[in-house]
Amino acid sequence: MIHGGDIYNNKVILDFSVNVNPLGMPESVKTALFNAVSEAHVYPDIESAELRKEMSAFLGVKEEALIFTNGASEGFMSIVHALKPKKVLMTAPSFYGYEYASNECEKTYYYLKEEDDFRLTADFLDALDEDVDMVFLCNPNNPTSSSVEGSLVKEILDKCESLGIYTVLDESFSFFCERDNSCIGLTREYKKLIIVSSFTKIFTIPGVRLGICINSDKETVSGIKSSLPEWNLSVFAQRAGMACVKEKEFIEKTRKTVKNERTFLDEGLNKLGIQTFGGEANFILIKTVPDLYERLIKREILIRDCSNFKGLDKGYFRLAVRSHKENEELLEILSEVLK
Repeated sequence: MIHGGDIYNNKVILDFSVNVNPLGMPESVKTALFNAVSEAHVYPDIESAELRKEMSAFLGVKEEALIFTNGASEGFMSIVHALKPKKVLMTAPSFYGYEYASNECEKTYYYLKEEDDFRLTADFLDALDEDVDMVFLCNPNNPTSSSVEGSLVKEILDKCESLGIYTVLDESFSFFCERDNSCIGLTREYKKLIIVSSFTKIFTIPGVRLGICINSDKETVSGIKSSLPEWNLSVFAQRAGMACVKEKEFIEKTRKTVKNERTFLDEGLNKLGIQTFGGEANFILIKTVPDLYERLIKREILIRDCSNFKGLDKGYFRLAVRSHKENEELLEILSEVLK
């Protein structure tokens, strides 16, 4: 399977394969979804006007810079369809969705190195040339969980702007990071920067689908919007989004929880002799015995086998940071299956 969350073909008690919030869905969002049932008999607002106003204030961007999508994946697809890049550069390993969206483009890859903890380094700048039309970057990256330093992001954006390269920066996991490394504010400065984000993971609503694209160029925004279906955001997504933007305290609580539980899980994995790679998001990339997936699925625990990520091989896995009780249970079972 290309993505995590294959609960439909496996008997699963604990799912560590999907990177959703360990705190679950906020009660206010559940209530909003429940109440939206009474609106399901009418078409949703094609402009998402109420959500647009609230999201603008929440993210600190102008309303006209916002594009709403049916999850971040639709955002990637609509960006490529609208801008029609011939050659796309992306890092490896990274999220498969960029490859999928760029299926009809020429693709080139910059391979992250294990000796660098799979972090992006300054030599990435050498991969940027006039033949590249679009760059996909994930910050923090999936599945490595590592972030790009702000100074390097600026260097990349400067070079991309000078060469006329669009930079698609996926910040779907930035809400989980303790330090604020979002580049949303830079969209005012860089016309070819397109930020893509999602409420799917942070608010645990993967079944609702709510993504956001941000860009400051009027023509670019118009082009991306024109590549989307007219009613791509349901009343459920719009009402859930309205509740989500009021949950700033929930985000702060999530960041503290993820920091503490990530440290706990990382230290526990190291004690078991499992190699971990440094990161900041709500998941950890590990390297261990090649058949760990099979050993754990027998215990009805699902993890993400990363062997189908470009740049990785058998023995690499991604573990979501879950609740303390769930993380304890995972470590206990790992100690048993690795004997």
